[in-house]
Amino acid sequence: MKHKNSHLLVGYWSRLRRGRSVPFQGDIDPRAIKRLLSYVFILDCENPARPVYRLAGTALCERFGFELKGTSFLAHWEAQSGLSLTSLLRQALSASQPICLSSIAATADNGMVELETILTPISLDGGVPTRFFGMVQMLGDPTPLLGRSIAYERLMGSQLIQEAEPLPNYDQHTPPPPPPAKPMASHPKAPYLRLVVSRERPSLLNFGSGDLLEKMAVLFNRAANNEDLTRKL
Repeated sequence: MKHKNSHLLVGYWSRLRRGRSVPFQGDIDPRAIKRLLSYVFILDCENPARPVYRLAGTALCERFGFELKGTSFLAHWEAQSGLSLTSLLRQALSASQPICLSSIAATADNGMVELETILTPISLDGGVPTRFFGMVQMLGDPTPLLGRSIAYERLMGSQLIQEAEPLPNYDQHTPPPPPPAKPMASHPKAPYLRLVVSRERPSLLNFGSGDLLEKMAVLFNRAANNEDLTRKL
């Protein structure tokens, strides 16, 4: 994992487990990760061959140019990457371990950026994990995406994540990459993590609401309204 927010999300997921293999979806408190909400999503993987966005943050939807909720997670990946991702999603759910995806995203006019996607498995009702709580972060210069949306994405590598080694010492007040750019709130130190199982060049369901989805949706809307008000002022 390269981005500090990736470590923060996995650390939060690990603390939520409380001795269990994975957290329950209802354990997630949007207020605890409010500075990351624009970039997070919930992915339904009851059928890993057809993963569907249950909810997605405003900044993430802006990057792809449309509302992601209810759409296929594999739709914006090129064909070979999509085949590899189906296997990787099954592996992460079976192992009850988060997975880090490294990818290159391209715009229609061939602007390219490097992305890091974190998928942490969660259980809907206390049974086996069938969903992911995830986040996408941009690495490096965001200029190629300014005023443009991602047309497709290519998988470059993957890593299963497990606890073991100390995390890098990041500056907790460094803002996440735009858009939108907001300062990071201080966050408790995440647990020890280690990256394992590297793979080089691997290559509509029923929507219930639920307390978590409702809370996150409210916070997303508030953030969007605040941004609109700031623009008007």
